[in-house]
This record gives sequence, C-alpha cells and structure tokens, in this order.
Amino acid sequence: MSTVFFTNLEDFRFDNRLICDDLKSQANPKIQFTMNEENRRCDWCLSDLIYIKYHDEEWGKEVMDDRKMFEFLVLESAQAGLSWLTILKRRDAYRKAFANYNAKKVAAMTEQDVERLMLDSGIIRNRKKIEAAISNARHFLEIQKEFGSFCNYMRAFLPEGKPLVNHWKTLSEIPASTPLSDAISKDMKKRGFKFFGTTICYAHLQAVGYVNDHLEGCPFKYRDNTNG
Repeated sequence: MSTVFFTNLEDFRFDNRLICDDLKSQANPKIQFTMNEENRRCDWCLSDLIYIKYHDEEWGKEVMDDRKMFEFLVLESAQAGLSWLTILKRRDAYRKAFANYNAKKVAAMTEQDVERLMLDSGIIRNRKKIEAAISNARHFLEIQKEFGSFCNYMRAFLPEGKPLVNHWKTLSEIPASTPLSDAISKDMKKRGFKFFGTTICYAHLQAVGYVNDHLEGCPFKYRDNTNG
C-alpha cells in the first residue's frame, strides 16, 4: 500500500468520534468509530472503509503463501500511476480475470485472453499492464523453480530473512523507496518483470508485511502478523 494517495475526506467529521458514510453497507449505512487508544489506526487508511478493512486485516501482515504474493504482484503492477483505492475497489474483478491468481494459468494466457481482458470493465483496461501481468506470471514461475517459492526469493533480500519493523511516528517519515526496494526491483527487472519499479516494490513490501510500516501507536502493528 503506497501512502501517497488519499481520497476525499468530506464524509468524515472529527469530534472524539469518527462518523463515515458507508455507501456500500446495506445493513447499516452509517458506521461509527470511537477514536480511542484501542482503535487508533495509521492515518492513511481513515479516508475510506475499504482502506480501513484492508489496513486492519491485511496491510503489514507477513505473507507466507505464493498465491497471495502473486495476487499482490498483479494488483501492485496494475496500480502504477493510480491510487491503491482504485485497485482495491476492483479486487474481486481482478481475482476473476486472473484465474483466482493461479500463476500457472495466468502464465498460459494468450493474445486472445488479452483481447478478452481488454473488454473487462471490472479491471484497468491497460494493454501493457495486462500483458505485464501475464509475462510477470511466467517469471514468477521461474523464480519459484529456482528458489522453491517466491516468498523464499523475497526473504533472501531481508536481513536474516526476517521482515523489517520500522518505528515511524508520522506518515511524513515513511519513505517512498529504500535501498532494499531498489535492490529487489533491480533484480526483478533483470529477470524480466515489468511495472515493478522501486516505489511499487516498496509498496509491495509494505503490503506483504516484509516491511512493517504501521505507525508507532497503531494497535495493528503487532497483531496476528501473518497473512496466509
């Protein structure tokens, strides 16, 4: 999750309570959050309920499953130039479009599949990004064969093979990229991956929990820190 994108905050009012309009909730169109020590969150997620759910349930949790890792690779590459929220809103459509993130099936897609996906209004209809998802799947499989799993490959870049835990207090302290993301994106580029520059790579590391950038004081920083 890149921390540089924000949505309109006009639906939010602060008065020791945060009240937000959940336009998608059928059971209760208004959901109320009491802002206290128990449910404080990283600031970036407070602009949309989709962000809040993603922050609470996924962001920063270490991914140990290659299918989940491939999902984030597809979504992060699709994000390039767009907001993460734009992609999260299309997540179900991406899951259907890319074979429930089965890398082998995506790698086997043909030009006919590309043309079919170009007509899918549920995803970002950018030909280069669609083609990149398919070619990236092929390189993903190559890495699995070489390292045993894509997760193993990513961990090889981490100090002692363990996720990095940062201790930022404000969003302004969080970098857009680091020497770690530089090194990984450079290696992946050599291997043929596309739409995975250092900024996207750092967002990916945050998303899959290989870099824990939850702010100090966020109660989700150390909660149940594995995802798949």
